[in-house]
Amino acid sequence: MDIFTFILEIIGTVAFASSGAMLAIEKKMDIFGVNILGATTAVGGGIMRDVILGVTPPTAFAQPVYILFAIITSTLLFAIVYTNPDIIHSKIKNKFYDKVMLWCDTVGLGIFTVVGIQTASRHVTDDNAFFFLFIGVLTGVGGGLMRDMMAGEEPYIFVKHIYACASIVGAIACVWTYRLWGGVPAMVIGTIVVILIRYLAAHYRWNLPRLRRE
Repeated sequence: MDIFTFILEIIGTVAFASSGAMLAIEKKMDIFGVNILGATTAVGGGIMRDVILGVTPPTAFAQPVYILFAIITSTLLFAIVYTNPDIIHSKIKNKFYDKVMLWCDTVGLGIFTVVGIQTASRHVTDDNAFFFLFIGVLTGVGGGLMRDMMAGEEPYIFVKHIYACASIVGAIACVWTYRLWGGVPAMVIGTIVVILIRYLAAHYRWNLPRLRRE
């Protein structure tokens, strides 16, 4: 279980760091800003989770391997764009950028939602489903929320497709499956549910109802 969770966390870290770093590059930040935004996106939700759970110091600082992977990912992306600046305006970028960022955000969201629930279940002995759901969703969306606020963007979770709602449904599936079949199946199914909902929402342009100003 620990090895499986660690592998998921590294995949999620790389995915979220990529989305944060690319947003920083789009905003024309320097390499320091790119690394900070990439690392914040990758570990921000986990830090929020650990603060609520009373884990001190937070895992991101006690085990800096996650920040290291985020920095390596962010630096590599910065180096690619820095040595090939035309790639920002290329047809390849315009064609694939949104899709790649969608998948990075989606994979990170799914993985960190279930990892948040798994972490909460290790630190809280009570079977408090609502608390587990809250921690899972916070872990999933927290890093992206901090990224958007630091970059001066309207938070993605409030305006784009079905984002936080996908995390909520995936968290429910994870908690329910955990009670039936245990940890690994719950994490796999929860992640798949989040990714599937996000894919369908993007493909069919699903959005929650909103008020429109004439």
